[in-house]
Amino acid sequence: MSDIKQKNHVYMMPGLAANSQIFENVKIPNSSYQLHRIDWIKPKLNEDLKDYCKRLSMKIKHKNVILLGVSFGGIIVQELSKIVDTKKIIIVSSVKSEKEFPKLFKLAKHYGLDKPIPYSLFDSLIKNSVKFKLNKFYKRIDLAERYLTEREEYYLKWAVDNLLRWKNDTVNPNLVHIHGTEDKIFPIKNIDNCIKVEGGNHEMIIIRAKWFNENLEKIISMS
Repeated sequence: MSDIKQKNHVYMMPGLAANSQIFENVKIPNSSYQLHRIDWIKPKLNEDLKDYCKRLSMKIKHKNVILLGVSFGGIIVQELSKIVDTKKIIIVSSVKSEKEFPKLFKLAKHYGLDKPIPYSLFDSLIKNSVKFKLNKFYKRIDLAERYLTEREEYYLKWAVDNLLRWKNDTVNPNLVHIHGTEDKIFPIKNIDNCIKVEGGNHEMIIIRAKWFNENLEKIISMS
């Protein structure tokens, strides 16, 4: 029982459309750390992000946890930190507030440009973006079918809408932001106060897992 209390529990949330297998190569060698993967749950009709995160928080079974989120998952863990007892928040390839959104996101929000997107096209774009970016690293794997399985139409609409409408006035002082210098979704020029990964792109949690394995423990230990 005492051994359980001493564990550092790290809960990891994937990005939009992704499942928790994106973390399959992420390890922390120190046995005092226990990694837990969270997968998306189906949003309810017209459910707002706050209520969604309340339901999602039921997956977190420990106190004083470390939350790690990638991309839209980074937004999710920031919202979860307002609900669960949290020691540290780590966001990867994500944003700390809507002020770090690229101009395209701000325009889409202002003009409602996300609404008319045919989601069959959006689904195709998701699959092809991974195919073009990652296949040179994983030649024998169908990456869309392995990692991007959360592509049900209602979920995608809900996720894009809540991503674009997200606002965050106060950044948690226990938050650490890790960001790649080659991120095309959230360009580094818009990002303040982060740990930069040189050459890292939006998918670096998969491609650069070795970097995370070598650095996560000391990043978590940072005061």
